This record gives sequence, structure tokens and C-alpha cells, in this order.
Amino acid sequence: MDVLVVGDANPDLVLRGDVRPRFGQAEQLLTGADLVLGGSAAITAAGCARLGLRTTLLTALGDDVFGAVTRSALEERGVSLLLAEAAQGTPTGLSVILSPADEDRAILTLPGTIPTLRPEDVTDEHLAAARHVHVASLYLQPGLAAGLAGVFARARAAGVGTSLDTNWDPTEKWESITDILAYTDVFLPNANELRAVTGESDLDAAAATLTAIGTTVVMKNGAAGARAWGPGGACSAPGRTVEVVDTTGAGDSFNAGFLAARLAGRPLAEAIGWAAAAGSLSTRAAGGTAAQATREELSPSGR
Repeated sequence: MDVLVVGDANPDLVLRGDVRPRFGQAEQLLTGADLVLGGSAAITAAGCARLGLRTTLLTALGDDVFGAVTRSALEERGVSLLLAEAAQGTPTGLSVILSPADEDRAILTLPGTIPTLRPEDVTDEHLAAARHVHVASLYLQPGLAAGLAGVFARARAAGVGTSLDTNWDPTEKWESITDILAYTDVFLPNANELRAVTGESDLDAAAATLTAIGTTVVMKNGAAGARAWGPGGACSAPGRTVEVVDTTGAGDSFNAGFLAARLAGRPLAEAIGWAAAAGSLSTRAAGGTAAQATREELSPSGR
């Protein structure tokens, strides 16, 4: 495989319109509702497969209807599955995304099987079969996080590339991940996550603390596109102008665009251009995967 993605997979229920709850049994009318593939790792994996990478997702799913929906969606998108043993009777996770028309979305998540992955689920055999390993939603998976530095150290020793997208920490404790980042080739936060992980308010200073230990920082910069800091200095790339329907999973599609370019040997400045374009294009439809970019959309030559 080109990419082994490790992390969360679950359905997303995306609700649009008058989504701010008013208690007291007040009935509210929505303008749209979609049950789609969710989970940062799953959306990234789907995006990688869409871009032509041989992609496997290592995740945990329950033996329930949400697990069946997730399996089916991943198989339809050409993602191979490795299923870890989930806790007995644990339901598959679920996210409900409240997406009003006039501002950013809110996300309600039932963790379910999401926290049940463990470092030992990522075996040496899995790493030996991959060119690159990407981990997502770290702060939703404390068991995996506790031993991820060792997993990435094994990957590096085997010549396998590594990347990490922590996503937001719902506890907002932001426990240190310096030991993991020391073995991380590419860190893929958004601006707020970069500040929180490093404790630095200035983005250049925050990135400098990580590049000093050898980690390339590739930051999602919203509608502005992307910024990156690496061995050759800093660079940026604009996003694509599109009619936005739903921003769910845009950061995960961004990750897929970057990984496709990196594994194709593209330089950092070009890779973040692919990433920013992939993130922008994914917002053209509801959910994180319905409008993910093709390789031709990111590179006219298709290479």
C-alpha cells in the first residue's frame, strides 16, 4: 500500500438550516440532512484513494448499523480495511454536525469505538507493507496516543514516512505530544491547533519550535489556503474559489491532497498547493467525501 491511515471512522449526520437547539419541545425545520462517511482518518483515507493512492485504513468499528454503514462507504471508495478488535459491545462512534448557514459548524460526537485503538494494533507487518503512515484524531484516542511515539519510531526505522493530524482536543487539556512529534515527518494542524499544541500565539514562532526538532509543519489556513514551514523555509499557497456547500472534512481532504503530492515526489511548495486545492474542492457538496478532488483536478497532467 502507499498509505496506511490509522484512526477514527464513523458516520456523520450533517444537519443544515435552523440547527441551534431550542429546548422546551420546540420543533424546528431543517433545510437538509445527510448521513455520510465521517471520521478524520476515514475521510483522509477516502481522499487518498480518490487521488489514486493504494490506501488502507486501520480502524475500529462496532457490529452495528453504524459500523455497517461505515464499512460500506469505505469499500465504495476503494479503501481497504484493517479492523482492530473493539471493546465487546461498544457501539460505532457517531458525529452529529450542526451547520447553520451563517457561521461555522458545531460537532457533537459519541466516541464509541473511536478510543479503542491501541499502539499494538499497528504491527511491524503493517508498517513493512506501507510507504507512509498517517494518524488522525489523536486526542480522541488516548490509548493510541500513549504509545504512538513508539509506533512512529518503528516506522522511521523501517523507512516509512509519518504524518499526524491531531484535530481538536475536546478536553482542551492539550497534553504534550513532543515525544510523538520528534518522530513525525509532517504535522498537519490548523492555526488554532498549532497554537494550542505548542503554547505559542505567534504562528511563525509556533512552527519554529517544531521545525527545530525536524518536523515539517503544514498548516491549514482556511479560505486563505495553506502555509508550511520546512527545511527550506516557509511557503504558502492559496485555496480554490468554489461555491461552498459544506466545510465538513475539508481539512481531511487537505491532508489527502498533501500526501498524494508528497508521495509523488513533489516539492513542499507544490504539495501544499495540492493540499489547499483538495481542501477547497471538497466543500462543493455535503459531507466530507462526496466532492473530493480527483488527481486531474489537482494536476492537469494527472501525474
